[in-house]
Amino acid sequence: MRKKLSLLFAVLMSLSVLVAGNGAASANEDTSKLNLIKPGKLVVCMTLQFVPQMYLNSSGRPTGYDPDLVRQLARDLGLRLEIRNTDFTGLLAGIGSGQCDLASVGLGRTAAREQSMTYVKEYMPYNTVLAAGFNDKTAATTTAWNVAGKKITCLKGSVSCTKVKEIFPNATAVEFTTQDAAILEVASARADGVIVETAIFGNYNKNNPRVLKIVKLEKDINRYFGWWTVRLGNTALQTRLKQWVCDKQEDGFLARAYKRNMRQNMEPLPACTA
Repeated sequence: MRKKLSLLFAVLMSLSVLVAGNGAASANEDTSKLNLIKPGKLVVCMTLQFVPQMYLNSSGRPTGYDPDLVRQLARDLGLRLEIRNTDFTGLLAGIGSGQCDLASVGLGRTAAREQSMTYVKEYMPYNTVLAAGFNDKTAATTTAWNVAGKKITCLKGSVSCTKVKEIFPNATAVEFTTQDAAILEVASARADGVIVETAIFGNYNKNNPRVLKIVKLEKDINRYFGWWTVRLGNTALQTRLKQWVCDKQEDGFLARAYKRNMRQNMEPLPACTA
């Protein structure tokens, strides 16, 4: 696995790990008009810390739903693939500053983010919940958690942190640069709750039983779809990737890849539109 320090990323985030993908050319498609950073190569930014969606396996290979998708994408377009492993905050900066062709990390769509990147298509369903210590006695109501003194952790820069401030304005939102750190803060009883996706919680709970539990509030924190995004204004790449996602949604490839990696059936994605 190759490592390279990007000068811009050195200021904005931790060292990125560059991983060469298996994107050997297998198509005759003309990609010269896709405005790629490097001709013939697709540079994808990911945050490889979200098991089972995207992570590094024991051999250091990007593994999970997102890596499976971008490897197939590169094969279909006849492009070499470079996966850049960045922290989440750095990823947002990277796509906004043109360091990546594609951000594949399931970004929620917000008006603020639309100022620095172009959205492609929904490809990943999410359900985020509040998790607390296994023996926590706080009532499972929004009112009981929305009080001064409660500390609720979340991934810095994520939609989850926005939701903490919206739903629990009287509690204290504590932001971390990694999801693991946000979870550990609650597992070690330094915070009261964490906003986490159900798939990530399920994987953590499997490896650490009876440490955390889902707080069954009146409703889940947030249900939404994650999007692919490209550099702002790159409509040529946006159009081609949307076509690819729609084709793979229609032929069942996305659903199969999701089930293989996430170990559950995929919630139906929004229909493709022109």
